[in-house]
Amino acid sequence: MILRSRTVSLLALGAICLTGCTSEEQPAQPALKPLALKEQAWSSVKSADGYVVSWAGVLSNANPWHFGEHVVATIVGHDAKGAEVIRFPQPLDAVSPGGQLAFAGQRNVPRKPAKVAIEYRTAKWRLAGRIPSAFHKFPVSRVQTLPQKDGSYVVKGFVDNPYALPVGTLVVNALLRDKSGKLVGGGSTFVDDVRTGRPPRFVLTVSGLPKSAKVATAEVTARTWGSTGKPYEELALAGIAPVHTAKPTTEPFTEDRSTQLISEYKQ
Repeated sequence: MILRSRTVSLLALGAICLTGCTSEEQPAQPALKPLALKEQAWSSVKSADGYVVSWAGVLSNANPWHFGEHVVATIVGHDAKGAEVIRFPQPLDAVSPGGQLAFAGQRNVPRKPAKVAIEYRTAKWRLAGRIPSAFHKFPVSRVQTLPQKDGSYVVKGFVDNPYALPVGTLVVNALLRDKSGKLVGGGSTFVDDVRTGRPPRFVLTVSGLPKSAKVATAEVTARTWGSTGKPYEELALAGIAPVHTAKPTTEPFTEDRSTQLISEYKQ
């Protein structure tokens, strides 16, 4: 009888422990941080049919494991009386995990804006299919920034593809900065069929800058095109292209000397 009572007590104690373990709350996952507008700049110049409004900005993604997808920036401007003169939605490409997205644009408006601001819709977050280190940047080289007589700037250079698969389309964006590093404007263009070791040339023009703008440098970046991170993930899954692809020219060893040394050591 005593043995039976002890058995029942142990079973009851085990049930209580299991209940306590299952009732414990699981640790909460850290909340995803929203995109942040790191920089923005705008300008307006007189045109034949009103004014040309130009803008540039940089969105930052502080989440190292998630893509920010289906992002839309809205450019909103008002005149001196407070009346709205521009409200333009601009769909943006996906923001890579822990990365930044540079963008720019232009729009004609009938009246001169006194203030322009960039707003943006909350991103839809998606867990990346690869670790952050698998997403490599697209190398940009031989960049030239050439001022033109009309006040615009031509930016040209070459962009390469570090991945094994060819890229159908890349977006190349140039942000113009003054000597202090302040953003003054930007522009973008597209390059197609980018293959490893065969970097295509890009040429883009940044116009609509005010006469007071003093451009010192151009910060050029390239990214995959599309509102989702799928194109970038497909490249990362394929991996980096091998650096050395030439066949060896030396004759192979007649025998594996390392194996011979190990055999002699064992004897």
